[in-house]
Amino acid sequence: MPRRVSPLKRPDRPYLALGLEGSANKLGAGIIQHLPDGSSKVLSNVRHTYVTPPGEGFLPRDTAQHHRDWAITVINDAVKKANVTMNDLDCICFTKGPGMGAPLQSVALVARTISLLYGKPLVGVNHCVGHIEMGREITGAQNPVVLYVSGGNTQVIAYSQQRYRIFGETLDIAVGNCLDRFARVIGLSNDPSPGYNIEQEAKKGKRLLPLPYATKGMDVTLSGILTSTEAYTLDKRFRTVDSEEEDIFTPADLCFSLQETVFAMLVETTERAMAHIGSREVLIVGGVGCNERLQEMMGIMASERGGKVFATDERFCIDNGIMIAQAGLLSFRMGFRTALNESRCTQRFRTDEVHVAWRA
Repeated sequence: MPRRVSPLKRPDRPYLALGLEGSANKLGAGIIQHLPDGSSKVLSNVRHTYVTPPGEGFLPRDTAQHHRDWAITVINDAVKKANVTMNDLDCICFTKGPGMGAPLQSVALVARTISLLYGKPLVGVNHCVGHIEMGREITGAQNPVVLYVSGGNTQVIAYSQQRYRIFGETLDIAVGNCLDRFARVIGLSNDPSPGYNIEQEAKKGKRLLPLPYATKGMDVTLSGILTSTEAYTLDKRFRTVDSEEEDIFTPADLCFSLQETVFAMLVETTERAMAHIGSREVLIVGGVGCNERLQEMMGIMASERGGKVFATDERFCIDNGIMIAQAGLLSFRMGFRTALNESRCTQRFRTDEVHVAWRA
């Protein structure tokens, strides 16, 4: 269990935190400042992405090596842009999980080293809670239903009694993983990300092809949809270029169909959670939250309920260090500290395990 000291609900002076994120192929470092008036200021938010060739994913070992190679550069850049020194920081925040084991361990090692070198306390942060708290801070959403969609996670979340409760989630693969894997099947580039390139390809799609619609109560399953979409690439009607022939479909049509089907499922489960808790706010976080079509579909649903959608751009949707700094500093001010011998990472760290002490 993390150590506790006396909580500080409102800062009596400016507080600074460095956040380090490296749970997947993005290495991020960010510095945030909490001010006595209750506001916060993003001082720097630096990120470097490990990009693999088209058709390939990123392996844990290679991703961890990328993080080790770039850690000093990214952190120094963040400190320089923030115009502070390491000695000015109040705490060092790092992603404790969930994520890929080797990359997580690489960044945690860096955090421990900085903590020892400069005598700064450590704060381990849940990656998912980092996304939520940064989204709330940037958008101003008060008590939203949260749709958390990324390469490794798909969850519908709402706050209750100092926990982020999971109302529904994927039963197999995450939505980002589903999109990324199909991008590899059809040979789309991983630069800047396969999900982004799926989105751009989908904008050119003209045909909505039938795919399994797999909601299980509040949960979704995506592996069957992925398999069905991949099967279309073996169909004799599939063409890699546009054709005037009837009954022909292209990679763009498949991207369009995959997005529309999966996003419709996510909108449905999110709407049910909104009805259950009586909220009119939806906050979309995680890397897939940058997708404009997802935001558009969610916006249509929310407007029909007299509600509103909150979302951020790629600076804060995609994994970044500032979200870890934000959640970590909130936790630090409530008295949480992570002892050095408890600073190990875990690939499985549930969102609802975190005590959200900073919310009433």
